[in-house]
Amino acid sequence: MAIKVVHWGTGPTGRLGLRGIINHPDLELVGLYVHSPDKVGQDAAALCGVAANTGVAATDDAAALAAGGADCLAYFGPAAHDGAGVADVAPFLSAGTNVVTTSFAGLTHPPTAEAALRDPLEAAAVAGGASFFATGIEPGFASDLLPMALLSSCDEIRSIRIQEIADYSGYPAADTLRYAFGFGEAPDFGCFLADPAILTGAWRGVVDAIADLLQTPLDAIETDYERATLDRDLDTAMGRLPAGSTAGVRFEVRGVLDGQPLVILEHVNRMAGDVAPAWPHGTAGDTLTYRVEIVGSPTMRCELVFDPPESEGGLTATAMRAVNAIPAVCAAGPGLLGATDVPLVASRNLASRNLASRAIAASARPGARPSQ
Repeated sequence: MAIKVVHWGTGPTGRLGLRGIINHPDLELVGLYVHSPDKVGQDAAALCGVAANTGVAATDDAAALAAGGADCLAYFGPAAHDGAGVADVAPFLSAGTNVVTTSFAGLTHPPTAEAALRDPLEAAAVAGGASFFATGIEPGFASDLLPMALLSSCDEIRSIRIQEIADYSGYPAADTLRYAFGFGEAPDFGCFLADPAILTGAWRGVVDAIADLLQTPLDAIETDYERATLDRDLDTAMGRLPAGSTAGVRFEVRGVLDGQPLVILEHVNRMAGDVAPAWPHGTAGDTLTYRVEIVGSPTMRCELVFDPPESEGGLTATAMRAVNAIPAVCAAGPGLLGATDVPLVASRNLASRNLASRAIAASARPGARPSQ
């Protein structure tokens, strides 16, 4: 029996997650929430580029969807901070609907998440007998499962550095880039990520998850945030960035042990290749690279890159880690789940079988001719 899924959000990542649900052989889309009035009433297929209609029309009635008895909610709403998003998700958990999401970066490691996010969702999950799993790509599998796999091959470990090196010039989410990162604003603009508490709230889960794997309590969490500018205007997907505005952002969240950084989560994000040339670069380029560097025995470096278009590849990977985990999350016990609580679940959307299915469907249409 197919797992009944409600999907929430059709932004850049949510659109790809919606497509993944529709294509998944074990999932059945039974509801779709949208925020924009112009999307209400449209078939889900039209909102994610799938050819055949699903028969599921988008709605802005969240209460009706929460009361619908779905097995799982795939939540791709706005990034959650300061309690935002909790009100969206908690009614589903309370009603017994499991949740997977890429929007709650601070809950990738529930034990050290901010109480404003963790406590109400945990209470709702326990009350409803449902499970909640937050993931993504960074935070997410590129910053927890990938380094965890590499650490299984180590003897002595001195440090683990987990990096995102990316050119954000093709990313259209202007509000996130401007108000969270500070891109396009003056170097002293008070963006969210300039606040150490925001950095810690969103990314310390990565650091703590690795420390837990090592069974090593950390002494402290430290952060750094710096910006870079260019002396020319830049035309990007989020609009024109004026000369002298922020065109590069680099930050770290570090777990410290015995006075030395043990686990370092680092972002290096640019709006052009020549921004801050002294900052780290990917071996295969700066468009989108996830890199893990382990210093120890053995010392190793692993880079994950995506073929063009890199941005869609990264967003697809972000969405599908959550979507593919739905069967395992639905089978788990109630509460908040971390990366090591959910087994690896591979995609079952095989291209060869899709082609065969389409050919069978086409041949069954009235008047169809046998294939030549």
